Amino acid sequence: MQIIRKGNRMETGMEIHKEGGFCYLTFPALAATGAVEHLFSTRLGGVSEGCLGSMNLSYTRGDEKENVDENFRRIATALNRKVTEFVFTDQTHTANVRVADARDAGCGIVRERGYHDVDGLVTNDPGIVLCAFFADCVPLFFVDPIRRVIGLSHSGWKGTVHKIGKETVQTMRREFGCDPADIVAAVGPSICGDCYEVSEDVAEQFRQAFSEDTGAVLREKGGGKYLLDLWEANRLVMKEAGILEEHISVTDLCTCCNPEFLFSHRASHGKRGNLGAFLALRREI
Repeated sequence: MQIIRKGNRMETGMEIHKEGGFCYLTFPALAATGAVEHLFSTRLGGVSEGCLGSMNLSYTRGDEKENVDENFRRIATALNRKVTEFVFTDQTHTANVRVADARDAGCGIVRERGYHDVDGLVTNDPGIVLCAFFADCVPLFFVDPIRRVIGLSHSGWKGTVHKIGKETVQTMRREFGCDPADIVAAVGPSICGDCYEVSEDVAEQFRQAFSEDTGAVLREKGGGKYLLDLWEANRLVMKEAGILEEHISVTDLCTCCNPEFLFSHRASHGKRGNLGAFLALRREI
């Protein structure tokens, strides 16, 4: 399988790990903090079949529950964790961020969530694993190794235009006293700026939200269509939130360019599973 990598971001891009048939991705900069365990799944190494093959992480796309359960168990093993420690988002394309703790352990996977409309999670609890799900939208990782606080957010175009990345940082600052200058952040695999076509109504919202940087995030394609660079938009949001440029890693892997490696809603015309982002604080010894 040929994996297409975009641009020249190898110094901040993701590393590919293979354990048997299971394949996942990590950011070297996040690992280098020594404060977290994390991974971003690929579609390889699970037990799901057909267009959901094989590491599908969605219970709502027609897969057998036992297949999804087994896929999550494999993720947990790679993280040296238990699925009962997982805490899921409840993604509805908001900019809502929730503080999670041990009382939320298992929410979304072994018990019902007691919350709704949550696209971002933050915590200082090493006993839980933050989890969010993707198939073209943007995963945002945040690690404060000084305060030992983490955040994980789902940022589609709506989340990006409403700057959920900034809201995640502000929540970390407000609830835990984090200094944005200490935060190490990453923009994970999603649809790239060469593949993501949007209409005039979406483009206009980005012109308003990114007025000084419109040219960096939007390219006119003609016929009332535009190409939108969510990677660059979220990098700018992180900088606006106070994160240092040298602390921001940006992926070089596009979901739409790599449909055999990563699930993509656009590339598959909706016939796909879900990828997952997972982030947890290391337990102190």
